[in-house]
Amino acid sequence: MNLLYTVSEKQRIVPCFLTVPHITNCLFSTGATDTCQVTVTQPRFQEADYSTHTVFLTCTFSASGCSSSPPQVLWFRFLTNKHEDLCTPGCTDQQKYKVHLLSENNISLQINDLTVDDNAVYICGIAFSDSISPRSKQVGDGTVLTKTADKQHSNGKLVFIFMIIASSLLFLYSTTVLTFFVVYKVGSK
Repeated sequence: MNLLYTVSEKQRIVPCFLTVPHITNCLFSTGATDTCQVTVTQPRFQEADYSTHTVFLTCTFSASGCSSSPPQVLWFRFLTNKHEDLCTPGCTDQQKYKVHLLSENNISLQINDLTVDDNAVYICGIAFSDSISPRSKQVGDGTVLTKTADKQHSNGKLVFIFMIIASSLLFLYSTTVLTFFVVYKVGSK
């Protein structure tokens, strides 16, 4: 039995068997072309005020030629020296991260207990896992999340440091004046 492969530009390689000379009997055919194409967009930047405890990062995607089954939603973050898989598709820390489907093509990542340590680049990925098209699994350009430091707390630290310096200088001045006064009184007797 001879094996022959038929190839179409947009189809999978389909094995066909030659059973009788000049008659091709195709035993398996996909019959469908896989043209699934996904595009993912995210806001470039998102800033959170120091008082913000929960933030929502948004991700929008469009899909053409893909199956009607829902895609997998993936979230990653890139810190200064490493990357972390946050939700691929299940979230690693379900208290900290939650994925929400806002509408058919809009998704958000909820980040709870937000601190400045959460400042990073967050990347949304969409994958139609039942597709073999290379364009069926795409990621966005990433959203840079920045939580500002507590200015009041920072200002409070500066005031505290200033008060310590001023108190120290006042103490030194008082000690110096007292020492001169004592030396003057002792020297005059």
